[in-house]
Amino acid sequence: MKRMAQWLRHKSIEQLQAELGTRRDFRRVLGLWQLTAIGIGGIIGVGIFVLAGQQAATNAGPAVALSFVLAGIASAAAALCYAEFSGLIPVSGSAYTYGYAVLGELPAWLIGWDLLLEYALIVAVVAIGWSGYLQSLLAAAGLPLPVWAQGAIGTGEGRVFNLIAALVTLAVTALLVLRTEWGARFNTAIVTVKVLAVVLVIGAGVFYIDPANWHPFVPPRTIGADGAGHFGWQGVVTAAAVVFFAVFGYDTLTTAAEEATNPQRDLPRAVLLSLAVSMTLYLAISLVLTGIAPYATLNNDAPVANAFQALGLRWIAVAISISAVIGIASVLFAFLLGAARIGFALARDGLLPRWFAQVHPRYGTPHRPTIVLGVFTAVVAGLLPIGEVAKLVNIGVLSAFIVICASVLVLRVRKPELPRAFRTPWVPLTPLVGIGFSIWLLSELAAITWTVFLIWVSLGLVVYFGYGIRHSVLARGAAG
Repeated sequence: MKRMAQWLRHKSIEQLQAELGTRRDFRRVLGLWQLTAIGIGGIIGVGIFVLAGQQAATNAGPAVALSFVLAGIASAAAALCYAEFSGLIPVSGSAYTYGYAVLGELPAWLIGWDLLLEYALIVAVVAIGWSGYLQSLLAAAGLPLPVWAQGAIGTGEGRVFNLIAALVTLAVTALLVLRTEWGARFNTAIVTVKVLAVVLVIGAGVFYIDPANWHPFVPPRTIGADGAGHFGWQGVVTAAAVVFFAVFGYDTLTTAAEEATNPQRDLPRAVLLSLAVSMTLYLAISLVLTGIAPYATLNNDAPVANAFQALGLRWIAVAISISAVIGIASVLFAFLLGAARIGFALARDGLLPRWFAQVHPRYGTPHRPTIVLGVFTAVVAGLLPIGEVAKLVNIGVLSAFIVICASVLVLRVRKPELPRAFRTPWVPLTPLVGIGFSIWLLSELAAITWTVFLIWVSLGLVVYFGYGIRHSVLARGAAG
């Protein structure tokens, strides 16, 4: 029982709020729009130009817009819970810190440890995809890379290392080591370009919509040659499970809570605003894309660009490709920023060596976890094929969603009197929707994902019981 009490010791909400008033680890330089840009940057990636078309062609038809609605409802349930916690506990660490306050040290450590890996792997996946886009543009311009630098071993004869994927990761790492506001301004500019490109697609596409392409809106259920079912309402739900992974990322902005100028006001607003803007754009893209081209023609690597190419609007197709290459850097920025802040929070609480919790004396950034995670991610992006890395992501984020939603329920019972800058509406329904949808998606993940997850969790338990349980701030306080 004594050991169990050690595992479940936690920081109270009041303690975290009191510490926030005395901490000076970071400079508060991020306003509402910079925070919102981090959230939008984490949510909208190349997927907005790819997933909608592919899922329309293979699972949902024009009703892929409804798939985004379903995914958006599930994501919004978690976002509303994040918004409540971000206003209540505006401290770096996001889900890890929230779990520490409600569930205790060991559960919080496991979610933080898992998010370290998940965020890093998401960066690696995006970097590999970004490399493919840029290499295509370079090859089209007559400037192909040497074969050895085009990809990881196993992705083609003579390929050894994905040089561009590694270099872009290191470049974003360097940007994050510099002053946070410099990186935030750069990120905001990139997100603006990306959003304008999406608006361009929507604005130009509405003039070429043929309503006949939307009929039937929900194509009848069919069974493919491989025995798999497609379309029908079940296909709409299947597509929702796939596109769900394109509608989170807002959680990354909550990791920068201690760098926000007015965190209790701006963090909840930024979470909800970033999701609202992104969902609006996703829905509009889905409707325009399936309106300008028959859904059956959209199963390719660049469905939006190819659809406009087929209309003879090559300049829009080129603009889409360029904006995708530019805009994807914001996804790298958001998730690597999130990983570094979670690593910093773990170290500051003593669960990792305090060496990681040092802020750069000149730049005011958590440079050590940023550099370590950046180099690790660059190596992974350079050496592993995208398919192998992609299999491993998402389980940590879904686990974090469950923790956040469950914590809202627990805290409403345990501490109903706490003043909340934002209150999650329709409790307990909203958290239960977030929990239920996340559990369902976890059940759909591949076996290799669960295997790697269990190995990583086991390693995390070794680190915790070998180091963290004795060196955490709470353990030292109890010993003192």
